[in-house]
Amino acid sequence: MQKILIIEDERDLAELLAFNLEREGYRTLVSHDGAEGLSSALHCQPDLVLLDLMLPGMPGTEVCRNLKRSDRTSRIPVIMLTAKGEEIDKVVGFEVGVDDYVVKPFSTRELMLRVKAVIRGNRTESSRSPIELGAVTIDAERHQVRVNGQEVSVTGTEFKLLQTLAHRTGRVQSRESLLRDVWGYHFVDDSRTVDTHITRLRTKMGEAGDLIKTVRGFGYKLELP
Repeated sequence: MQKILIIEDERDLAELLAFNLEREGYRTLVSHDGAEGLSSALHCQPDLVLLDLMLPGMPGTEVCRNLKRSDRTSRIPVIMLTAKGEEIDKVVGFEVGVDDYVVKPFSTRELMLRVKAVIRGNRTESSRSPIELGAVTIDAERHQVRVNGQEVSVTGTEFKLLQTLAHRTGRVQSRESLLRDVWGYHFVDDSRTVDTHITRLRTKMGEAGDLIKTVRGFGYKLELP
């Protein structure tokens, strides 16, 4: 049974989330404090963290930053829950390693879809051989990206996004198709999510990030030189 850690200081909301997740077959753990939640994640190694932004003890951004810095928890996907919906808040969330972002109030159905999509996208596809694209190696078995032999730290969602583009090298992918295939949902208002993740990937990959081309007004493609 997959474990989901809920770090949320609104107790009623935390209980509601736990109830709905358990009804979907997940095991849940709940923390109402940022520092306590970080400790719980390090100890119990959940399959996913639902993380509030505004928390006592330690803000959600710092919890996420610490999770992504630790070798023990760096690959655990994080969905941030927040009442803040401005673009700058989403960008900050993605910069510290958030895999997805849900603005309150949200529907239970929407959240469940995102939870399933993020967990599914984080599973290792061990049967596939590494993909070699010039200086870039995408190793599904190790869930690892290397550029010129050096490992690049990417989130689970960034890995799946790069892997999806790599499997379709030379073919243009719309933002909508990437939302569907990488995140598992299609919300028009979230098309900026794709842009933000692409920007982060390019930055992390350095010069090799130029392999990811922008097709103006449509989407992206990965193209070998």
